[in-house]
Amino acid sequence: MTVRRLSTRLLLRPEDVPPSRDDFQVVGVFNPGAVRAADEVVLLVRVAERPRERRPGFTGLPRWDPAGGLTVDWVPDADLVPVDPRVVRRRADGLVRLTFTSHLRVVRCGDGRAVREITGFTFRPQAEVEEFGVEDPRITPLGVRFYFTYVAVSRHGPASALASTADFRTFERHGVLFCPENKDVVLFPEKIGGAYAALHRPACATPFTRPEMWAARSPDLIHWGAHAPLVVPGGEWQSGRVGAGTPPLRVADGWLEIYHGNQQPTGPGEVGTYYGGALLLNPDDPARVLRRTPEPFFRPEAEFEVRGFVPNVVFPTGLVRDDSLLLYYGAADTFTAVAEFSERELLAAMTTPG
Repeated sequence: MTVRRLSTRLLLRPEDVPPSRDDFQVVGVFNPGAVRAADEVVLLVRVAERPRERRPGFTGLPRWDPAGGLTVDWVPDADLVPVDPRVVRRRADGLVRLTFTSHLRVVRCGDGRAVREITGFTFRPQAEVEEFGVEDPRITPLGVRFYFTYVAVSRHGPASALASTADFRTFERHGVLFCPENKDVVLFPEKIGGAYAALHRPACATPFTRPEMWAARSPDLIHWGAHAPLVVPGGEWQSGRVGAGTPPLRVADGWLEIYHGNQQPTGPGEVGTYYGGALLLNPDDPARVLRRTPEPFFRPEAEFEVRGFVPNVVFPTGLVRDDSLLLYYGAADTFTAVAEFSERELLAAMTTPG
């Protein structure tokens, strides 16, 4: 069964959002966390920026210094090897750096289909563990607060951290949950069997297996264990990476999880196409996949999904239930957009894994 897009709306472009400083430029506003708060949809949008200045023969690599704030390391081009549009590698030691840094900005969207206000409230890197940026938030309401996971990027690698807010004006950090290298952590919106639950993506440097998602449990949102892999068989569209996309949504037969798959790149400097698929997870055991979309239901199609800082990317990170499902995503690592789908169609398109 085909899952149709009911609508697609481009919400934010880089030029819509101000940089942290006048001497920086925003190159991407993407991968937003999304949640309904009171009577409106609120986004936490990742803002990627880099220095405007260009020095012949040098590359400016930005970072956040706990004492001095946003700063730039100017490195001779001869000392660097380009990896892809996002990453360079140092010749001396083989370690990599990002060509940009990221922070998060609060955006209010009314009914969720258009931007009402780009606020001045931001979540910016603070400690050494966040020195290269904070990225890709996923928001889950728990009790009276909104908890969001995010990727803390630093010289120690990408770690998954947790913060929370009651009003999207002030934020409380709760620390690193999953050590490097681990990304794409999403929290379930209620306890399962008396424990909090999450999906996460450990990145295996040694390729014993294809990319995997795992489930975990916690008594307090801070200490995690009972790790178990999800069995998500798939084709080439998820041969490069696979990870949770949106926080799970409770449906009649279990948990609806919209996740991303990445096709293994075929050439140097390429990242590979990103897609969206869907899983139905057991209501009592989130590591058990009951049904799944055998092929991606969400593919790069629109011009702003195909062309951008990293082309051919749709990266789902937020889901809000309205009359339909509003799926918020990053497009081409450049834009924030929302696509609308029928919940009934999406669930009907799933089949039993085999």
